[in-house]
Amino acid sequence: MRGSVRDSAFEHIVCPVSRENPRNSEGDVIELRDGRLMLAYTEFHRGSISDHAPARVAARISSDGGRTWGEKFALVENEAKMNVMSVSLIRLQSGGIGLAYLRKNSLSDCRAYFRKSKDEGKTWTEPVCCTPLIAYNIVNNARVVQLRTGRILVPAAHTPDIGKEGFHLLSCCYHSDDSGLTWSRGDDVDTAGLGADEPGVVELKDGSVMMFIRTNLGRVYRSISRDGGVTFSSAEPMSLTAPWSPTSIKRIPSTGDLLAVWNNSSGSRVPLTAAISPDEGRTWRCVRDLETKRVHRESARWDGYAYASMTFVGNRVILTYYVAGVPVEGVEGNNTWALKLKSLPVSWFYEQP
Repeated sequence: MRGSVRDSAFEHIVCPVSRENPRNSEGDVIELRDGRLMLAYTEFHRGSISDHAPARVAARISSDGGRTWGEKFALVENEAKMNVMSVSLIRLQSGGIGLAYLRKNSLSDCRAYFRKSKDEGKTWTEPVCCTPLIAYNIVNNARVVQLRTGRILVPAAHTPDIGKEGFHLLSCCYHSDDSGLTWSRGDDVDTAGLGADEPGVVELKDGSVMMFIRTNLGRVYRSISRDGGVTFSSAEPMSLTAPWSPTSIKRIPSTGDLLAVWNNSSGSRVPLTAAISPDEGRTWRCVRDLETKRVHRESARWDGYAYASMTFVGNRVILTYYVAGVPVEGVEGNNTWALKLKSLPVSWFYEQP
């Protein structure tokens, strides 16, 4: 029934911040076999929101569809010299759960690792490096996919040293055909400007793979692979206007359409917007804003909303994304990123605003 509690939208700050923990971000959600939800996210410490501050991957469990959550616990402790961050959770065709995250040792050594669980996250295999290139590799949260063939793809951007002035980013996919035991690197994709940053991938209906790419060129770019993510076409701009900010695209299981969540702006991370593509990403319609207001600061560069995850559970879409500028006592300039969860019926994304 339209408007019932079951179908209604709800949202809340699922991981609040504090003076010692001013940033909770880059989340992902997976439905467990018993119907509960597990949320994993990056929990930063020592009073800093820097990408390079100490951090671990924490998790929480919900038994009521995301309305309330249990106490946090460590999913991956900080096993690197700087931090671990940017987690992806995936239900594998084998029935188990795949977990990917970044292990950052320096500004020239940041690589992604992959683990698996056969018992719904209670125990995990030893980590396997899935981006063996010694460089600063960037793999966003909620990015790992498994193709119909069984191949697992980890889309990654890389540069030799992110701390050097004038760095340029290239994007590629690492792939595994043996359930994550070994990994191979595909060819690079490039764009003008700062290059091809923070890629994601989605499998299209014809079996090809579309890579969508963050750029500083005012548009989201895309590139197509017809060999399972090994080689890609030259990157071309999509119709989605965007600042230098990441995009998330997934297929809606119940309709078959693609759903994009991104910053529909030429210069800031406000608004956070959703759109539907019925034609495999060529055109977009049903454009609706998820967030439109700045939380606190009016001019900060990274103020706004970003790094979205999307999880489809029944007839609902569960999103997580950071909210910048949540005021916290003792944090100068309200330099905070809190993790927000929003749960919406799939039908909401098709309604006229």
